[in-house]
Amino acid sequence: MAENRHPDGIDGEVSAELKLAREIEKNHRLEYALRELREEVVHLGERVQKLTQPPNPYGVVVGRNPDGQFDVLVNGRKLRVTVGGAVDVDAIELGAEVILNDQMSIVEARKPESAGDVVVLTKVLDDGLRAIITYRGEEERVCELSDSLRAANLRTGDRLRLDLRSNLLLERIAQPEIEHLLLEHVPDVTFQDIGGLDSQIERIRDAVELPFLHADLFAEYQLPAPKGILLYGPPGCGKTLIAKAVANSLAKRVATKSGSDKGRSYFINIKGPELLNKFVGETERQIRLVFQRAREKSEEGWPVIIFFDEMDSMFRTRGTGVSSDMESTIVPQLLAEIDGADNLQNVIIIGATNREDLIDPAILRPGRLDIKIKIDRPDRAAAREIIMRYLSGDLPIGIETSVESLADSALECIFDQSDSNKFLEITYQNGEKEELYYKDFLSGAMLENIVRRAKKLALKRKIDGLSGGITNSDLLSAVRQEFAEHEDLPNTTNPDDWAKISGRKGERIVYIRTIARREGESGELIGGKEIERAATGQYL
Repeated sequence: MAENRHPDGIDGEVSAELKLAREIEKNHRLEYALRELREEVVHLGERVQKLTQPPNPYGVVVGRNPDGQFDVLVNGRKLRVTVGGAVDVDAIELGAEVILNDQMSIVEARKPESAGDVVVLTKVLDDGLRAIITYRGEEERVCELSDSLRAANLRTGDRLRLDLRSNLLLERIAQPEIEHLLLEHVPDVTFQDIGGLDSQIERIRDAVELPFLHADLFAEYQLPAPKGILLYGPPGCGKTLIAKAVANSLAKRVATKSGSDKGRSYFINIKGPELLNKFVGETERQIRLVFQRAREKSEEGWPVIIFFDEMDSMFRTRGTGVSSDMESTIVPQLLAEIDGADNLQNVIIIGATNREDLIDPAILRPGRLDIKIKIDRPDRAAAREIIMRYLSGDLPIGIETSVESLADSALECIFDQSDSNKFLEITYQNGEKEELYYKDFLSGAMLENIVRRAKKLALKRKIDGLSGGITNSDLLSAVRQEFAEHEDLPNTTNPDDWAKISGRKGERIVYIRTIARREGESGELIGGKEIERAATGQYL
């Protein structure tokens, strides 16, 4: 048998093994291809299933039940639905947006929708779950509060976001027109920053600080604290600065008495035109909100100062017909807030104006703005004190000079009553004439600007490589520049003010002449129309 064996038998066995290996490898490749094909078929099947399945409806949660189910509003229908196992039940809040499956079970929960209508809160009902709101003009509606708003300290007048589908109030919206008026931090202005107004500052401190520091004595003598103060006088003389210093000083004095580390007072700064609104009733609403915020802050035990700057722009005398008669509703609103049913505790009203004659007399009567303090133009002593405030000792001063000599030389030029400093010539109805000087129109703002000009002149000289430091010539040049700019721009445009300045208040002015100092000018006269308007006491 061995002799009949094929000589290539071993090679035959090897070739058979190779064929078997090739077939096995082929089977592996075929198995891999089939596996990939099966996965692709499964993936395509899932896509087909997603494309053919019905859409998932969205809903808004409007109620929560003890059994763990939720009331959901879907396309105007209110349904009670269950929650899928993968959804956190505790994370679902009222107003949340949820996704439902075809069995109407919650499969996903989201945050409430971020869009909606803005409404105004009128009142939170006694149950604390609902509120009355005003929207679309004067329409009122009862809505339910979301979980986040139930825990919030809501106030009348707050702006809220309403979801009209579910009738849920979801969010409180900031009120920039009111919130920015409330300065949480005390203004960084002290009475030491104000010069030349010592007597006025003493009266203000007595009126504002004593009722807070000695409340027991005021109660013993049955003496009510003043409700308000009116600061009136020419522009640029420190009325706004005083109001800020009052808030700062009051906070420090109250903190010292209470023994706390840091005092606090709230300063609500209202510039008259800021509250004016073209829509009927809006200005009155904002005045109500201002006093409401003041009452809320005063309940914390800290003083609140409401400062009305340019008070004459809002609270003019009623019935004058000077404006659009808006004051016929704005003035009564202010009066109602000052002495209405809700007494103002720890709240002081400070008004500032340079036209006190335009303010309604009902506001100025005792019991409302009790104290009237006139902020006069600075005299020589006050002007020196103001200049010394701005010419501090750490400034670079010229050689062979001092701060005192700088101030004296500037004052000598300002208060010089020579012909070169004459400003206006006014003629009264009885034919008498009177000349006014630049010093008659002096203000603290003008003095500050003079010092600023002198600093700039010294700085420019230093830049040019010359000797530095403020000199007398810088101050004198600054005074002349300031006066020159005011030759054609008097800082008061009412003839009655010129009569007050001259000490002849009430006398009618019929003719005004600007006395020019510049060479080659003979002066500027007021033409026919202007003379007639001056004679009638109207604005020029």
